[in-house]
Amino acid sequence: MKKVRLMCLLGLIAFLPVLIGCATSFPVGYLYTELKLPISGDSAGQSLKVGTAECTSILGWVATGDASYEAAMKNGGIRKVNHADWEAKNILGIIGNYKLTVYGE
Repeated sequence: MKKVRLMCLLGLIAFLPVLIGCATSFPVGYLYTELKLPISGDSAGQSLKVGTAECTSILGWVATGDASYEAAMKNGGIRKVNHADWEAKNILGIIGNYKLTVYGE
């Protein structure tokens, strides 16, 4: 009986973060996340150029890439950003891909 109680307690402790959750500025799926969100800017202006920049995360231990505004602007030959969008795809926290897309002149 003590072993069953111990297992239940350990199970509850393991699931506690899932039950409590974390406050984030965007929706998060524990098993799978794939979303696109606007960041900022005025999308009313005409955007003739598009630039992207990406980074990748593996197991939350290793993250590589440059998903900065500067990298996206350079990749699209953009001098003035009208607006930007952000994309995220994460599978079980094992591999994540994050992409910034800027639109401008």
